[in-house]
Amino acid sequence: MRALLTFTVSQLSPLSFGAGAFSEVQLQQLMQNSTKIPPVDIDLILYGIDDVAIFMDLYTQADRQRLPYWKDNKENEGFHSLFLQANMLSVNIEQLYAVYRQHPSVQTDTRKLQPGDIFFALRGPNFNGNEYAAAALQAGASFAVIDDAAYHTVPERMMLVADVLDTLQALALHHRKQFSIPFIAITGTNGKTTTKEMIRTVLGAAFRTYATVGNLNNHIGVPLTILSIPVDAEMAVIEMGANHQQEIAGYCKVALPTHGLITNIGKAHLEGFGSEAGVRIAKGELYDHLRANAGTVFVCRDYPYLVEMSKGIPHIITYGREQADYTGSPFPGTALLELEAAGIGRIATHLVGDYNFPNVMAAIAIGLHFKMRPEQIRSAIEGYAPSNNRSQVIQRGSNVFIMDAYNANPSSMKAAVENFATIKAPQKVLLLGAMKELGEDSDREHQALADLLQQHPWKAVVLVGREFEKVHHPYVYLQTAEEAGKWLTAQHFEHTYLLVKGSRSVGMEKVMPE
Repeated sequence: MRALLTFTVSQLSPLSFGAGAFSEVQLQQLMQNSTKIPPVDIDLILYGIDDVAIFMDLYTQADRQRLPYWKDNKENEGFHSLFLQANMLSVNIEQLYAVYRQHPSVQTDTRKLQPGDIFFALRGPNFNGNEYAAAALQAGASFAVIDDAAYHTVPERMMLVADVLDTLQALALHHRKQFSIPFIAITGTNGKTTTKEMIRTVLGAAFRTYATVGNLNNHIGVPLTILSIPVDAEMAVIEMGANHQQEIAGYCKVALPTHGLITNIGKAHLEGFGSEAGVRIAKGELYDHLRANAGTVFVCRDYPYLVEMSKGIPHIITYGREQADYTGSPFPGTALLELEAAGIGRIATHLVGDYNFPNVMAAIAIGLHFKMRPEQIRSAIEGYAPSNNRSQVIQRGSNVFIMDAYNANPSSMKAAVENFATIKAPQKVLLLGAMKELGEDSDREHQALADLLQQHPWKAVVLVGREFEKVHHPYVYLQTAEEAGKWLTAQHFEHTYLLVKGSRSVGMEKVMPE
């Protein structure tokens, strides 16, 4: 990450500096000349925490009175504004890590704070965590990490740093470097969280395994996950989400994965990625890291594009239906996925649909790769039950709901609809919410979904969300999930299978009867 720093130096004779990248030697010269020139504004572009640390070390060697204050900048494209003050500069990650070792629990939300937590005062578009630092200490936090001197009110229990988010990530990297265990990174368009949970469940049957909680898979969630891993861990499973390029690459620099897996690549977050090709580049950043660091990758042979993308990675383990290191095949026509896996036998899962077959096979391949016993793997998979509206099967009276309402994109929606069409049921109803973050492709993708639906006979179809307004279709159209719930209640369906799916913000779980 690059940081644009602007500061004022008190000096004695004219000299001007422009924006540029300063080497350590140049920084030393700057410090040596700091008594020779009058006050000027100097833009320093520093690359990464290591460069900031160099400047911090040099500054602590100089007369602190020569650099009385630092001025905050608005964020500029390509830069991250970093606000520094003199008393921040002596803080380093080693010191903070010593505190973390005494209090190995980190929190960024005061509403979830537990006694002894270290509170990191993150900022956002509509909040400033610094404002809650004192309250966090009063609520039992051991320390608070802040980046605004105005809130540095309890110096003995507060750490004033340059940037709280950068510090959180740097602390996570430092903690990560204490381990020599497998760190397995997972990304992909669809199935990341389900696959992560399956792998965690399988490995957990034989190893002390720690994994991303829920979907904390972003620039905050990844470091929080790493900092939640205790020193006795034997396996770590890190989920990585992304909606723009270079995001996965950044997470890899903090998580340093030794192993990796891309579930699949499809159409999602097209506003940020630009195209499906953009998605492939972004997700492939995990492969780039493994290729450059002699890592191990688990590749689904059923997706030729993943096979092609993984070329050059030193250690490649494959899984899939055939011609793979670990093979299996699903049994068709069942609401819940059942499969036959070579070396393990028949496995009955609690997951919906053949589209979850690669996710289960990934967990099987990883378990077998780490020398787990077949019966351990089978028992773990059969004991896993999904939650949080992900591939859940819920019985309501004589009706069966397939609740997959956590998220949706064109790829996952197509897979869910096509799988639902194969399920044997007296009658089938679909309640589908809009797919978000598709940018200029939105109208086309929603029309494609409507065209796909018309290829199959259904009892009824309800399309929910304004994205369907311009779509040509013969189905019921409603604007909100609440309206869809009222519609469903009025139908009095019996002995019916219902598929419920949509993007998270649509809230399609609201259609469920109490």
